[in-house]
Amino acid sequence: MNQKQDKQALRVGIAGLGTVGKTIASAIDAGIDGLELAAVSVRDAAKASAWMNELSKPVHIVSFDEMPQFADVVVECAPSHLLPKIAEPMLRAGKTVVPLSVGALLDHMDLIDIARENGGQISVPTGALLGLDAVTAAARGNIKSARMITRKPVTGLLGAPFLEENGIRIEDIKAPMRIFCGTPRDAAKGFPANLNVAVALSLAGIGPDATTLEIWADPALTRNTHTIAIDSDSASFTMTIENIPSANPKTGLITALSVIALLEKMRAPLRVGT
Repeated sequence: MNQKQDKQALRVGIAGLGTVGKTIASAIDAGIDGLELAAVSVRDAAKASAWMNELSKPVHIVSFDEMPQFADVVVECAPSHLLPKIAEPMLRAGKTVVPLSVGALLDHMDLIDIARENGGQISVPTGALLGLDAVTAAARGNIKSARMITRKPVTGLLGAPFLEENGIRIEDIKAPMRIFCGTPRDAAKGFPANLNVAVALSLAGIGPDATTLEIWADPALTRNTHTIAIDSDSASFTMTIENIPSANPKTGLITALSVIALLEKMRAPLRVGT
């Protein structure tokens, strides 16, 4: 990489080195034009340091508050309650935040105001969903209805707060079971590790209170499956995606790849898609 390219490289920080964070970090370290892995923020610095010894280049381990000094964009891959602490310093510095805990945005919409006031940006990745370009375009007109049905293997839903709070047991079910029907806003609280995709859909379309959502636990499934149906004055469409789970059964393999694709667009000479 020549000096001119070095100066233009987008410095990427990653907050949280779980399955998704490590996948993104490894991909950038392996070499993606226009991107540089600059810093990470983690709870266990010693553990992270040991893992990062495998990377080709040294990377700074910094606090959330220090991240703006090292990165132009930070990818949030942490527990959802940490989103404000990760995002606010970057946004106040006029920089970009790519959140995976999209559901947490609904309880911290002030982050959007902070971004607006300081020239920062919150860039939500498509993640494990599909068709957000079409939904965003349709929302420029009038979307009459937006519906999403999510079906997941049992292991991907175990431990969800909504199940525990309502005494719903799914460990031994033998047939598909609908465990939730409501809105993405309610699902974001009851299924914080599972339904960030539903919140992303609602933000692209008609909002977290007007979008309808069903969640099913299906013992026969091995993939996380999402179907969205949109009826608007410009188009009506139905799309289904079946995601292969990552090492973390609550997250699909495509989630990390979606973030990498989004980051590449930020410096790409050709950008395809809205």
